[in-house]
Amino acid sequence: MSIQLVSASTPLYAELSPAGAFYVSSGPELEGNRTVLLGILREGAQAPFSVTTALRWTRLDSEEDALRSILRLQRLGLIRGNEQPRPAPTERLEDILPPLLAQLSDRKQALLADENGFYLATAGFLHESAEELAGLSADLLSLQNRHGRLLRNNLRVHSESWALVDPAGQSELGFWPLFIGPQRFMLIIGGTPLLQNQSFVSLIQVLDQRYR
Repeated sequence: MSIQLVSASTPLYAELSPAGAFYVSSGPELEGNRTVLLGILREGAQAPFSVTTALRWTRLDSEEDALRSILRLQRLGLIRGNEQPRPAPTERLEDILPPLLAQLSDRKQALLADENGFYLATAGFLHESAEELAGLSADLLSLQNRHGRLLRNNLRVHSESWALVDPAGQSELGFWPLFIGPQRFMLIIGGTPLLQNQSFVSLIQVLDQRYR
């Protein structure tokens, strides 16, 4: 359950919602909101939310302005409060990625590839299929780079995700770019994506720990 940070009467830990995790990994630009969200992603579980942490994350001098900035992110559904801290998983990346990926698909099929077309981990895909899908994802990243100006500027399409859909428009296979520090990855999901859960937040946490 989402709890309001700024107006809470008891100590709470700040954390990203799945929407916040998606936003923070959806582009490479470190603009204002993304910088605040990255601070919460990395430090939110270390201590309860306070004016001090709000000032540090927002990099503002005024307490009122800092709290107003946090409140705006709450209202946008990008952050929330939790009575208990939820630090990033501490297991080895190779061990934690497959079960996290499996929880992001209704078919338990997902893999993570880098921008060079090599997959880091997979769940539900055979090795040969995972290799070919990773190669396909690199081609899609190249395609996005070549035609991004058309999509963003002319057509006003700001998403960089791609999907193969059935006649009803439901995703059969989806490709989501993830930007983590200087690295770019592709999250590939078979079937219906399940990105609105804590597993997606944990995925962004562990990737940020490793590659930021």
